[in-house]
Parts: sequence; structure tokens; C-alpha cells
Amino acid sequence: MHDVFLVLAAFLASAVEMVEAMTIVLAVGITRGWRTSLAGVVTASVALAVIVAALGASLEQWVPIDALRVVVGILLLIFGMQWLRKAVMRSAGLKSMHDEDEIFREEVEELQEMGRAAGAAIDWNGFVVSFKGVFLEGLEVAFIVISFGANSGRLDLAAAGAVAAFFLVCGAGAAVHAPLSRVPENTIKFAVGVMLMSFGTFWGGEGVGLEWTLKEAMIPLLALFYWACALGMIAALKARVSAPAASQGSAA
Repeated sequence: MHDVFLVLAAFLASAVEMVEAMTIVLAVGITRGWRTSLAGVVTASVALAVIVAALGASLEQWVPIDALRVVVGILLLIFGMQWLRKAVMRSAGLKSMHDEDEIFREEVEELQEMGRAAGAAIDWNGFVVSFKGVFLEGLEVAFIVISFGANSGRLDLAAAGAVAAFFLVCGAGAAVHAPLSRVPENTIKFAVGVMLMSFGTFWGGEGVGLEWTLKEAMIPLLALFYWACALGMIAALKARVSAPAASQGSAA
């Protein structure tokens, strides 16, 4: 069960970030050329792979496991709370949903306004935009993969989840040549936020010497707890938003 949760968390987190990166890559490909766009993707992917391989091995070899679990547990909790907070706010109607189509249109407009050198094999403005989009979004993926791999001792499983997401998102983007706006991004971010907080709590507890009675079976239970708390927050926020509207309606 622990391995399944680890792969699933890495897969979902990677998929969300890669959908956002794919939007940028498609915009660059359509406006500046596919050779330029793909060159940025390949360069950024190689750089990220080197970072994951180097840092993953270094953490496992040089950092005491308990200290690593405490630090990464805290970071995952913070990271998960940020994702979950945004998902809760969007679900409660207090924050607009992430619109990949609108982001795509804005990227295309900005790229079309950039100058381009005549006859160049690679458009360097487009290359930088493509590289930056993939690399920056990929850094979050790299952090999650390294954290999961170093704490669990299964960097291969965490990397497998990220690689699977990469091929799925790239395949879908190549097939439709359009932003993946139908992906339920907020729902995925909700799930990933819950998973990150669950792993962060579990590993952080182990790092400070807490012995979980149910061992790794506590992770899905922690996920259910955080999921229920988030649903309760959504319900409370919706009630809070609708109360003033109801009172204004009755007054009128």
C-alpha cells in the first residue's frame, strides 16, 4: 500500500505540473516552431534528470535518515498545505479556477510579439521560454521525487510515477495539439495536497521518534483524515460566503 501511494502521489503531482508546462511548450511550438520548442524540452529534462540523480544519491548517502525525515516531512507539509489551500479556496468559490486555455492564449500573444532572427535554426527567445517553463515546473516534480525517494529508499518508484506522468501528458498534448484544459486540475491538486500532507506527517513523526502503531498503513488513514478536514473547510467556507448573500436577499 505504501508503494502504491508513493507512485500515485508522484504521478499526480508530476501530471499537474506537466500539464502547465505542456501549455507553454505548445504555445512555443505553434508560434516559434516545434524544433525550438522540443529543444527547450529536451534540455530542461536532461538538467532535471541530473538534479534528481545527483541529489537523490547524495541525500541517501550523507544525510542521517531521521534528520532527513524531519526536514522533508516539514517541507512536504508546507508544500501540501499550499496546494490544498488553493484547491479548497477554488472549490469554495473564493478563488477562480485555473484556466489553461486563457494561459495558452496569453503565452501565444506574448510570443508573437517577440522578435525573431531570420534564418536561424533555433529561435532563442522561444527556446528560453520553453526551457524555463519545463525547468521551473519540473523543479517541483524533482523536489517531490527526491523527497519521496530519499525517505522511502525507493527513488525508482517515485521516478517511475513522474516518468509515467511525463509520457502520458506529452502523449496527450502531442495528440490534440491543444492545452489540456479538460484535465480536472483542481481535483488532482486537492488529492496531491492531501497525499503530501499525509506523507509529511508520517515521515516527520518517524523522524522525531514517533512509532506509528499501524506502521505504513497509517498513511491512507492520515489521507482520509486530511481529506475529511478539507471537505469540512469547503463546506464551512461555502456557508460563510452564502450567508451574506442570503441575508441581503431577505432584506430586499
